[in-house]
Amino acid sequence: MKKILIVLGVCSVILACNSAEKSESTEDTTAAVEQVAVDTSAAPASAGSAKGEQLISGSDCLTCHKVDAKIVGPSYADVANKYEASEANIEMLAGKIINGGSGSWGEIPMAPHAALSTDDAKEMVKYILSLKTK
Repeated sequence: MKKILIVLGVCSVILACNSAEKSESTEDTTAAVEQVAVDTSAAPASAGSAKGEQLISGSDCLTCHKVDAKIVGPSYADVANKYEASEANIEMLAGKIINGGSGSWGEIPMAPHAALSTDDAKEMVKYILSLKTK
């Protein structure tokens, strides 16, 4: 019984520490968004999306993708270099995030994210396309 209580106590401390780090990160991101006002209507993805970056960091995306290196799926930089930041591409890529699929980057399918709203998926795509290096 003592071992179970000790394990539960340690787990509680670890979870509390992680929650505090996420809270600080969210506050930093919010402050950065408030400091920089960007008109994204003129350039749909060129300025990126702080909200998209925040959504990605809070999702399971980083399990298979990394900004600058291929893991299971392509790097975000590779995606940005392949697709122009147009409304049509933002719409199409948001659909791929929501519905999943395979074939564009190899045989391993991307899992669907059906619970994600279209607007959130578009914000994620805007952030990804802002990482263009070429």
